[in-house]
Amino acid sequence: MVKLELLIIGAGPIGLACGIEAQKKGLNYRIIEKGVLTNSIFNYPVNMTFFSTSEKLEMGDIPFMSIANKPTRPEALEYYRRIVRHYKLSIHLYEEVQTLEKTGDDFLVHTSKGVYLTEKLVVATGFYDLPNTMNVPGEDLPKVTHYYKEPWPYIGQKIMVVGGGNSAVDVALETWRKGAEVTMVVMKPQIDQTVKYWVLPDIENRIKEGSIKGYFNTTVKEIREKEVLLHTPEGEVAVENDFVLAMTGYKPNFTLLDQLGVQLSLDEKRQPCYDSESQESNVPGLYLAGVVCGGLNTREFFIENTIVHARSIIADIVKKKQLASRVEK
Repeated sequence: MVKLELLIIGAGPIGLACGIEAQKKGLNYRIIEKGVLTNSIFNYPVNMTFFSTSEKLEMGDIPFMSIANKPTRPEALEYYRRIVRHYKLSIHLYEEVQTLEKTGDDFLVHTSKGVYLTEKLVVATGFYDLPNTMNVPGEDLPKVTHYYKEPWPYIGQKIMVVGGGNSAVDVALETWRKGAEVTMVVMKPQIDQTVKYWVLPDIENRIKEGSIKGYFNTTVKEIREKEVLLHTPEGEVAVENDFVLAMTGYKPNFTLLDQLGVQLSLDEKRQPCYDSESQESNVPGLYLAGVVCGGLNTREFFIENTIVHARSIIADIVKKKQLASRVEK
């Protein structure tokens, strides 16, 4: 059993920021990650460009240099690799948390590679692991995916992109430009107006001119081997199809939070309960960092506005540690 003062679950940008602050304060910590370093960013589309500028993503006093104002996925992966190397952060990759248990004032954490006993715990797991499913017949067919990497497999194919946000728009435009026949299915009356401002006119014009077929106020009713049945305002429509790319968003892994009794709001956001000053949850010693704080509301929390969580968390841990030490004396 490994004994720690702090265990951080998730080696994304915010988990790394927590590690940097913990190291600066001399805490005995470790970061564990079930996949690769910055696993969510690694799984982003190959050609993705961030909405934020590189300077807003900086952490640990390490400059983030990018060719353009807004960095790309490869530039972000390289930046966070340099962060880890510079600080020599204590990270275990490909180690997945299996169970969490509160034992007295500490936490007992079983992973795929070991057991930890830690005084404090930070959950910084993001929300890119679990896609929002459509819950329709045929969604489990091999031609359906909730993740997109690159356009090359879809050249000359009939593609259906489900969704109207940034991811769906990027997928639709990129596959169309490589020669796919693209149909978009959007539940709302129009493309989400919060789509990246330099992309929104592009997709709206492609739909307007008919280069990309758009079905609005429409949902998928059933996915079949060679077609997709849609429920449109005009009635049911069957569309020939080779691949379905369901860009329907993602949700946090509530399983880990449930194991420790983290309370969730009763509204549609299902937002975890935590103190906005310290980031400590309703479970003493358990802190939440990054986009996991938003619950199902995935449009409020981003890397650039949650980096500050790291300093708040570590400051609170150090303060309580000093207070406990004075009480003992």
